[in-house]
Amino acid sequence: MASFPLALLVLLVTFPIGVDAFSNRCNNGIRRTFLHDAAGIQAETFQLGQQICTYKTITITPSGMNEGELPRQAVSVEDLTPHLKSYIESSGMKNGVLTVVSRHTTTALTINELESRLARDVENFFLKICPPDERSESEKKQTGVRYLHNDIDLRPDGEDEQQRCRDNGWDIDDDAELQKWRDQEPINAHSHLISMMLGSSESIPVVDGEMVIGQWQSVLLVDLDGPRTRTVGIQLMGYS
Repeated sequence: MASFPLALLVLLVTFPIGVDAFSNRCNNGIRRTFLHDAAGIQAETFQLGQQICTYKTITITPSGMNEGELPRQAVSVEDLTPHLKSYIESSGMKNGVLTVVSRHTTTALTINELESRLARDVENFFLKICPPDERSESEKKQTGVRYLHNDIDLRPDGEDEQQRCRDNGWDIDDDAELQKWRDQEPINAHSHLISMMLGSSESIPVVDGEMVIGQWQSVLLVDLDGPRTRTVGIQLMGYS
């Protein structure tokens, strides 16, 4: 319960003059305190229930992906919102924070409108900023465009990168294994760069069991190197 007086203190510091408070008990037994400043701005605090902290990983298969289809640096936008709503409901959390994180270096997360033509705009816009390498499998690759990351025959570059390959299960000290690692590496530097611009996580308030997002907002996974089956991490921290 330590967070309750802290939140109250923050509100009192924010509105030090002319703050009135009253409280009532909701149907679910949670006591709510409403604070009004002189301008009539309302803030709300909660007497919270049982603490909840839970995590899970979900798997996302891109819409329209064919079985056995190989990655070709395709860009797609997948809606995570139904998965997140379902997880909040099953957890019993009423108030807190949901954090969602991409677990890949060529996917990104954003909150925006889910609309098919906008998704195509997203692809066209970012591929103009970071066009695919002329050596890539992308249908939109551009002649004369080359990225250092895509010089696969020169990688791994340095002892640190070599050790990361070993740590991830590749015996690159064996020539055949090194070549196998290079053969499976995609030509996808542009996908990494776009991912860095968009970001890899979002934290969303949850109030009364609902995410605090706008009417037309959805939580979106943007795959920049697909189609591939992807995973996303979700953590809930709050109270029942």
